[in-house]
Amino acid sequence: MQKPEPMVGPDTVFSVTDAAAVLKGVVETAFPRIKVRGELSQITRATSGHVYMTIKDAGAAISVIIWRGTPINFKLEDGLEVIITGRFTTYPARSNYQIVASEIEMAGVGAILKMLEERKQKLAREGLFDDSRKRPLPRLPKTIGVVTSPTGAAFQDIQNRLRERFPVRVLLYPATVQGVTAAAEVVAGIEYFNKMRNVDVIIVARGGGSLEDLLPFSEEIVVRAAAASEIPLISGVGHEPDWMLIDFAADYRAPTPTGAAEAVVPTKLALIQELENMWVRLSGNFTTRLISAKQRLEAVSVKSPKQLVMEHAQRLDDLGRTLNIIITAKMTAACQKMDAVSNIATLMQNRMVTLNQSVAHLGQMLQSLSYKSVLSRGYAIVRDENGAIISGVAGGAPHSIEFADGVLQL
Repeated sequence: MQKPEPMVGPDTVFSVTDAAAVLKGVVETAFPRIKVRGELSQITRATSGHVYMTIKDAGAAISVIIWRGTPINFKLEDGLEVIITGRFTTYPARSNYQIVASEIEMAGVGAILKMLEERKQKLAREGLFDDSRKRPLPRLPKTIGVVTSPTGAAFQDIQNRLRERFPVRVLLYPATVQGVTAAAEVVAGIEYFNKMRNVDVIIVARGGGSLEDLLPFSEEIVVRAAAASEIPLISGVGHEPDWMLIDFAADYRAPTPTGAAEAVVPTKLALIQELENMWVRLSGNFTTRLISAKQRLEAVSVKSPKQLVMEHAQRLDDLGRTLNIIITAKMTAACQKMDAVSNIATLMQNRMVTLNQSVAHLGQMLQSLSYKSVLSRGYAIVRDENGAIISGVAGGAPHSIEFADGVLQL
């Protein structure tokens, strides 16, 4: 870079304010527009909405200001490599120079991919990409909600493919799909359909583009809105190789907007074929049931009235024989009981004879065991004056002697 010529003489004396103003004019005149590439650090957002940060590389660092309202298409993060377009100026109050940014973009695909990978890992840890959160798509939706640009090719491709396959009602929520406001408008579309509950499935679509153009569909607010949708959501962003973070949070990822339309409804031919297959299965099942019913009917033999009467007569004969056997058994038992009752007098008489014999025998035994029998054999009982039996000389003087035929008083 060529060294500029001196603007003032060596003997000129300036006040501090004048010197700072001259320097400010020189810097702003020399660098009305500049692009600087480096790594972001020390990012601070003031309450006024302005953003203050530093862009640096291995050899130097420059302060950067982004005034409120300046478009930024991605989230500013420490360590992110960017290219800042703006103008150089100075800030005399602190005697430093800085860049007032008018544009900011990521520096290359590598930086974008690094940012996306870090964001993907963060959201995955929160469970936003879990398969358990994904819902099945409706088989035949009546109404489809589409969030995309009304003038883009994506919406036309979806409509054309739906008309070809199986025409359904389509509701469009117009949203820009590129630029600063794209992410917020896509989120608004998803939330609108979830609030109104007027569609069966939602398609978020956009045609192909560069990685930078597709970045709104990897913003956190878009991914979180897709994961929180209570209506099944299909992501049809970009082309087959393109993978945005909304693809991981959606219930179904289609490779293109046209693929999203194909995923949400079947073709008329496929439906006709499915109906034919169902008819074949149904008719086959019905035929099988008819054949089975016919075989059961044929197995049933129809009897004539005469045969039925004869069978009933035979059944009555069987019942009569059974009843006769039962009655005969009952009568025999009753007769046996009556015979037993008629012999009760003889049984009682025999029982009395037996009892009399027993009593006589017991009387004889009692007689034989009585002490009177002993006295009749010549023995006597000696008693004292109290009537007690004296069994020996020591028993005292006898008062009476009992013999078999009487008592002798002494």
